[in-house]
Amino acid sequence: MKFFIDTANLNDIREAQDMGILDGVTTNPSLMAKEGITGKDNVLRHYKQICEIVEGDVSAEVIGTTFDEMIREGEELAELDDNIVVKIPMIKDGVKALKYFSEKGIRTNCTLVFSAGQALLAAKAGASYVSPFVGRLDDVSTDGIELIEQIVTIYRNYGFTTEVLAASIRHPMHVIQCAEIGADVMTGPLSVMTALLNHPLTDIGLAKFLADHKKAGTL
Repeated sequence: MKFFIDTANLNDIREAQDMGILDGVTTNPSLMAKEGITGKDNVLRHYKQICEIVEGDVSAEVIGTTFDEMIREGEELAELDDNIVVKIPMIKDGVKALKYFSEKGIRTNCTLVFSAGQALLAAKAGASYVSPFVGRLDDVSTDGIELIEQIVTIYRNYGFTTEVLAASIRHPMHVIQCAEIGADVMTGPLSVMTALLNHPLTDIGLAKFLADHKKAGTL
């Protein structure tokens, strides 16, 4: 399973990279705004900075909602760096844009996916990644993990090469559940990744080891 970090915060990206576990980055306009990144030139410059930190894919989202707008923005984003993956919303013109970019050899990430039917359309159109939003489905009393499992099954049934990128990951159990059912990628905040480190028995065991070494005079 690949680990992507869902942020525009350069310090968090560096920390995940330094841990040796980072495979890529996903971003969106909300995450950019959270970091105070505004204005087209600043946003593009920020994407370049992210690409300089990580070796893996960096999803950069278009703002436009018409076919022509998405194509213009997507082509500009793709020119920034070879690692850029153009993030396209799951709307009718978005599906058309996915097909266009697929034929041009530009990789895409279809975002705002909330149903298996939407994921099927994205794969048919040639998306490189599809991003079902686990946490947001949970928020409306729908099983986000069940959706991931449905999509994984459908893609395997028909040999689609589109990777299932589990998005809106909120806590460590989301990560484990997605890994169990075969999601290709998970994307979440740094806090979710570091939470995977934690277990009370690890803390207790380490404290005992250190105490025993101290008693033995080895420390």
